[in-house]
Amino acid sequence: MIINTFDDQTEAIISPESFYGEKEKVCESCIITFSYVVIENVLQTFRCEKIDDIASANGLTPIYKLNYKGKEIAFYMTMISSTGAGTCIEEAHCLIGAKKYIMFGSCGCLDKEIAAGKAIIPTEAYRDEGFSYHYVPAADYITIRNADIVAKAFEDMCIPYVKGKTWTTDGIYRETKANMEKRKKEGCIAVEMECAGVQAVCDFRGLEYYDFLISGDLLDSQEWDRRILGDDEERNHQLKNFYIALELALRV
Repeated sequence: MIINTFDDQTEAIISPESFYGEKEKVCESCIITFSYVVIENVLQTFRCEKIDDIASANGLTPIYKLNYKGKEIAFYMTMISSTGAGTCIEEAHCLIGAKKYIMFGSCGCLDKEIAAGKAIIPTEAYRDEGFSYHYVPAADYITIRNADIVAKAFEDMCIPYVKGKTWTTDGIYRETKANMEKRKKEGCIAVEMECAGVQAVCDFRGLEYYDFLISGDLLDSQEWDRRILGDDEERNHQLKNFYIALELALRV
């Protein structure tokens, strides 16, 4: 079966170093956002330096760094999906040598009791995508190893949150009612497109992954509820979340 293709016995044919060569370590920690609004705001607010580019046929993804309270921290805007975000981490690790990756973004909510904009810290991710199966053995779920560390940081910062399982899919338009109900019964409270794949690549490469989400749209209703997805309120949450990520980078 295709999900049984994990191979840790033979070497990969190509690697990021095949394209970029060997690079020096620049930063220990790197923040990952999905929002161009966040990137534009940070570039206008902080003194930033571009340190490299992730290159693809789609164009260049700049990696920047800034100094926050005496610590050099890298950041970039990633591609969407497990494959996109996971591959960006592979290449960012090659380019800047960061070992710790802090990622934040929006998710669909599977529990109507969780308010729009509420912080969600994933504890496990259901592997309803293909990328993770190239990095870790097949299983339904993967543990998000640093969930407790993220939760402790949120408590220290007095930020309310909920913890729970998430459903990682690569088929945003195939999130069906039946599949949603299955995931809910297993304890999933969110659906997104990256957590399982990013955790898998970090496990395989010996990297540390810290993730938190905000509740955007709602699937747990008679009809899909957009809530704050794509509006100014969501963008404001994401801007605040960058500062949360900076504080988290100081703590890990």
